[in-house]
Amino acid sequence: MNTQAGGAAASMAERDGWIWLDGALRSWQGAATHVLTHTLHYGLGVFEGVRAYRTATGTAIFRLAEHTRRLLQSAHILSIELPYTQAALMQAQCEVVRANRLAHGYIRPLAFLGPERMGVNPDGARVHVAIAAWPWGSYLGDGAAERGIRVRISSYARHHVNVQMCRSKSVSTYANSILANREARAEGFDEALLLDTEGFVAEGAGENLFLVRDGRLVEPAPTSALEGITRDTILALAREDGIAVESRRVTRDETYIADEAFFTGTAAEVTPIVEIDRRRIGDGRPGPVTRHLMARFRACVEGRDARHADWLTALA
Repeated sequence: MNTQAGGAAASMAERDGWIWLDGALRSWQGAATHVLTHTLHYGLGVFEGVRAYRTATGTAIFRLAEHTRRLLQSAHILSIELPYTQAALMQAQCEVVRANRLAHGYIRPLAFLGPERMGVNPDGARVHVAIAAWPWGSYLGDGAAERGIRVRISSYARHHVNVQMCRSKSVSTYANSILANREARAEGFDEALLLDTEGFVAEGAGENLFLVRDGRLVEPAPTSALEGITRDTILALAREDGIAVESRRVTRDETYIADEAFFTGTAAEVTPIVEIDRRRIGDGRPGPVTRHLMARFRACVEGRDARHADWLTALA
């Protein structure tokens, strides 16, 4: 694979390998679409983020069925009829990881509308599905899991539930995320945290948020936030370990006085937060509940927790 030092290619378009596109593997650089592709102009499309992990028995994809089901649900919400079944899409994701000979990596399925139609009405535009996979390390920076990250509450609000369909992992949602992330990074922070249009905490630019207060796990009720699959994993593990869980509205100032805080997401995995708006969280280091749940999560994705072997789809 054509990469530079550190495993990053000069451009995502310049890699070598294979991408699954509309039912067949294409060469990485040959998997292209026209500049008048409808989704490029109007933003109607859906995608997923999935990870494959190295385990003692070989490469396995984490919660593949759940991610693929969410892709289909996202498309259904936006009235995009995918031309493939869940089983076919799951098989295609496995095929892409094998074809690129990845021991571990990130998988990106994308459903988009083609160039057959221009204008706000997409009727007549063909639905295409592409699936790529590549090595992708720590999303929020090397060492983020060990030392934690600094977060800024964004001046941009998360979409209202009747402005953007928040249960759909849609392409257009992420313009909002990009604005928030850029703002945070321009001010020296690692990531943004967005409030909803009523001023309550929603989610990160690409992650769900958890707080720890007095030993309890607290999550902002996911009204305008995506129902994350890593989020669901952490909720299941917490309940399994007897950690009380609350899902409710969370105010901005409550985040400042949390004992611990962390983000979850397929790309971010479980990332501790040690500062919000220049307020130290806890003692300024990843806390014990966060570290415990991080360890439980790693054991699951690496195949070391037999209780959740069903969350892994082996490729061997």
